[in-house]
Amino acid sequence: MAAAALNPPDRAARLTRLNSVPTPFVTPSLLNCDFGRVGEELAALKQAGTVAVHLDVMDGHFVPNLSYGAPVIADWRKYTEFPFDTHLMIADPGRYLDDFIDAGCDVIIFHIEAVPEPVPLLRRIRAAGCQAALSLNPPTPLAAIEPFLDELDAVLVMSVMPGFGGQKFEAQVLDKVRALRSQRPGLRISIDGGINRTTVGEAVAAGATQLVAGSAVFRSDGNYAAALAELAEGARCVRT
Repeated sequence: MAAAALNPPDRAARLTRLNSVPTPFVTPSLLNCDFGRVGEELAALKQAGTVAVHLDVMDGHFVPNLSYGAPVIADWRKYTEFPFDTHLMIADPGRYLDDFIDAGCDVIIFHIEAVPEPVPLLRRIRAAGCQAALSLNPPTPLAAIEPFLDELDAVLVMSVMPGFGGQKFEAQVLDKVRALRSQRPGLRISIDGGINRTTVGEAVAAGATQLVAGSAVFRSDGNYAAALAELAEGARCVRT
């Protein structure tokens, strides 16, 4: 089956819901969930008020870690109608793009460091009915993606080097968020890395509208609703 033909009404409905979510909002990263009981984890996130989830795909090459691929995501799709915000931390995203589209991903993000000329791939993603986004690592200047902003549905600003969870938030990347918000007031700006109840306010004050959080949501006590409420409270107490 061609990628663009896979359940287009379902994907369109998921993206419509995503586009209507009040901002700022949190997308929990499933990298931190219990992989042995993903169906239960997704149900718990829904009960807690989650609106979308973030999927971290790592290849052990572009980043020094491995996670999961399209077949696993396709299995998770059976359990939920959450929009899948999919972050491809891989060296050759174009090679595997159709697999991730077929698996049920809705937003597909890849790195400008991996694909310096991203327009053809961005257009392939959009032609398949998905939203297209670029991500940039902390050392990468905003100028690297500025020529392509008109091709984007969102930008993911990394506030740690990608590859591992639990890293310390790098506040200097907020200058990129501020500049991006000034240039594109209506663009969805996501930030990922070290987001917790302490740092979330800084990110929102800078202009981030989507917060990717892993360990701050998947707490040992299993109270995801409380974790999301704490992040929401932190977002309200923005620092100016």
